[in-house]
Order: sequence, then C-alpha cells, then structure tokens
Amino acid sequence: MMILYSPYLLLLPFAIYAFCLTAVIFFASYVLVPRREDKEKLTPYECGFEPFEDTRSTFDVKFYLVAILFIIFDLEIVYLFPWSISLVSMNLFGYFVVVGFLVLLTIGFFYEWALGALDWQ
Repeated sequence: MMILYSPYLLLLPFAIYAFCLTAVIFFASYVLVPRREDKEKLTPYECGFEPFEDTRSTFDVKFYLVAILFIIFDLEIVYLFPWSISLVSMNLFGYFVVVGFLVLLTIGFFYEWALGALDWQ
C-alpha cells in the first residue's frame, strides 16, 4: 500500500486541533453564558441615543458605491506589493504588463471621477 506524502500533510493535525478547539469554545460559550434578555438589550442602538427612524430602512446606494469603489481600488493597490518585491528580477515584459495595469487603474479612476461617483452630495 502506497502512502501519500506531502509536506502539507504535517499541517493536518494542527488544522484538526484548531477546528476542534474552535468548536469546543463556540459550544462552551453557547452553553455556559447566561441569557438575560431584557427590553434595553433588544432595542436598536444608534450612537448612544434613540434611533431617528426604523432601523430596517434602506441605505442610499451612494454608500454601497463608495464602499465598492474603495474595495476595488484598495485590492488593486495590494497587487503592487508583490510586483515591487520582484521588480529587480523582472524582465522588460513584466515591467510593461504592470505599467499597463497601472494605466488601466488610472483610466478607471478618472472614469469614476468624471461620472461623479466620488462626489459626496
């Protein structure tokens, strides 16, 4: 019988231990913590004072748009860190691929700016 060996197989006991420990802590907190629900705990909380309107009201789409744009541009900037580390060993093609990526990122930024998606009104 052939035993499959991988260097990652050594991580399996740690993964099993982490999963079991997480499950034990989760269920222990669920069982041991007393539940005392009262009216104050169940009320919606908004910055220390009573909410102005129903808490289930819809948000303006502008909030979502700004959040999505932030995540998109933030994640694209994160791609530049590995590139900056490997810049010394990169050939000319790799350099121009990243320059093209930055040009597309800049065009997208100016496009969103021209549409007014970044203006807060």
